Amino acid sequence: MMQSLNKKLLFMAIATLLLPLGLNGWREVPSQAQYVPATNSSNTWQYASFPVENFQTYTSGYGYRTSPVTGQYQFHRGLDLAAPLGSYVRNWWAGRVVALSDHTACGTMITIQSGNWTHIYCHLMGTVEDSSEGRYFIDREGGLVIWLGQDVPSGARIGRVGMTGRTTGPHLHWGLKYRGEYLDPALVLQEMYGGQANL
Repeated sequence: MMQSLNKKLLFMAIATLLLPLGLNGWREVPSQAQYVPATNSSNTWQYASFPVENFQTYTSGYGYRTSPVTGQYQFHRGLDLAAPLGSYVRNWWAGRVVALSDHTACGTMITIQSGNWTHIYCHLMGTVEDSSEGRYFIDREGGLVIWLGQDVPSGARIGRVGMTGRTTGPHLHWGLKYRGEYLDPALVLQEMYGGQANL
């Protein structure tokens, strides 16, 4: 039932990707990240980006599972993508940085809003710091600085795979919400790659 509900929510959400994201007028801050367009340019997802470089495998899917850290049976609200420590993480869809944190089970985290979509990136290398100019994420070794309120293009490097927070190995925990409701990121990847993703 949850899978069916997620698919219905996804199909409704796909339509909104074709609408303008309403980002005009937001504060523009250079992102010190590179843009790489998605390879699939024949569909709605042509401006989306796979969220991690040097991808190895999916280590934990969306839904109920036994936590590898606590051993408790719980709901996992994201998709874990394993990659070597230090691999770059890319922004899935153009949007605005709406939250930064580094003191939760999610570890160092960046949250980006793209219209009705919210995408969450966890367990990143680096820290979140505050200055007189505002809050920012910094990964000095990776050469990344991302500011709260910054507009970030699709495909931009926004972080690196780390092991911050509760984790047993290097991976990106990638979460997606549509209109505030979590949905299975694997369904989005399957749509992006025409059902070719083996999730």
